Amino acid sequence: MLRYLALITYTDQGIRNIKDSGKRAAAFGKAIEAVGGKLLSQYWCLGEVDGCVTFDVPDEQTAAGLLLSLGQAGNVRTKTIRLYDSQEFQQILTKV
Repeated sequence: MLRYLALITYTDQGIRNIKDSGKRAAAFGKAIEAVGGKLLSQYWCLGEVDGCVTFDVPDEQTAAGLLLSLGQAGNVRTKTIRLYDSQEFQQILTKV
């Protein structure tokens, strides 16, 4: 499984519909599970970003599809970062 962190910012539409944010977050969690992934965490933030989510998915294409679908709804924009655990990073270091 591949792990990702998505930093989330509201669009104008998303902030107008802020009261539905919890429902949209729950739906995104279900979408992750529906493609064989696992939602690891979801947080709302104050400051430079409005929220973040971490999740595991089977492959890059699955992650891209989920995030593109999320953006297509028009409520949020995302910046996504691939995450590595300690063991994965140690394997990467063997290539350095």
